[in-house]
Amino acid sequence: MAEKKLGFATRAIHDGQEPEKLTGAVNVPIFLTSTYQQEAIGKNRGHEYARLTNPTRDALEESLCSLEGGTSAHAFASGMAAITAMLTMMKTGDHIVCSDNVYGGTQRVFDKVLANYGLTFTYVDTSKAENVAAALRPETKLVHIETPTNPMMAITDIRAVADICHAKGVELSVDNTFLSPYLQQPIALGADIVMHSTTKFLNGHSDGLGGVLICTTPEQADRFRFVQKCTGGILSPFESYLLLRGVKTLAVRMRQHDVNGRAVADFLAGHRAVKKVFYPGLKDHPQHELAKRQQSGFGSMISIELGSLEQANEFAKRLRLAFLAESLGGVETLICHPATMTHAAIGAEGRARLGITDGLMRISVGIEDVADIISDLDQALSG
Repeated sequence: MAEKKLGFATRAIHDGQEPEKLTGAVNVPIFLTSTYQQEAIGKNRGHEYARLTNPTRDALEESLCSLEGGTSAHAFASGMAAITAMLTMMKTGDHIVCSDNVYGGTQRVFDKVLANYGLTFTYVDTSKAENVAAALRPETKLVHIETPTNPMMAITDIRAVADICHAKGVELSVDNTFLSPYLQQPIALGADIVMHSTTKFLNGHSDGLGGVLICTTPEQADRFRFVQKCTGGILSPFESYLLLRGVKTLAVRMRQHDVNGRAVADFLAGHRAVKKVFYPGLKDHPQHELAKRQQSGFGSMISIELGSLEQANEFAKRLRLAFLAESLGGVETLICHPATMTHAAIGAEGRARLGITDGLMRISVGIEDVADIISDLDQALSG
């Protein structure tokens, strides 16, 4: 009889985090070492040099691999380091299809850095799977999607896009940062690679940068381990420890993020100062039914249209509880202005094409008492 798979919250606390063998410490120690004593020439105890492996990072990678249902995980110093490492699978002349409404930093590294090495990129609205099919070429090697997208909250049908990709021998990568593995499981829906900015919900406390790639094949694992070894953009032991600490409470945090996000979205949808709310949990969202099918919740990322830069700035200045700040996924409510923050790099024309106006604000709803969040947003909008 097959052993029953442990639940998500149990795995988040235990997988990769067995008590330390020497002392029995229930938390994985922070192994602050750059090198390891070897028993003899050519004989080590499983570790040679910290750029290659570190026990704290190893434990983290095992944990994240378990939560996403992959075969290996590879932690990097930031989300951008992770996505750049993923593109090292490509060679000059290869073509990548990408969601048009991705994080601005993703498009920046693709167009301003990686394109210089002979890679080509096509950006399409992946919420329509037929757009992906139409964009594929004989030289296409990867399709990269965000779902929900940042910041317009469009949803892509992961299963449908995976089927299109695999029929053409193309791999699919999914940025799962906005929902975390608690609310969405891209590999179970056919994705080949999942990436996260672990800075966000996985860490959850706004106190450390990081990124991760979760793989499904030995070839991917070999490639990403080699990139970690060669380029050295690895996650430090201390930040690996912080991330392990954050992951232990991921399930309980995401449940509260989801509850608060739904309540805040409902409130904003009825507020006279808000022109439009972008949130897949609202029934008028164009992909609401798809979000219900492929996600186990709607999360806490919401974008709102206030009509103008002046209105957005007045709203931001009146906030008392929530913070006007870059980033997302912390326990505190964070609000950003995509046009001047996350998507400044794509330019006014690029933002206009995607509907990212000067009046758009993105809200990462925290886990404070939801009545306090709503009260703060109300006074900031109504002042």
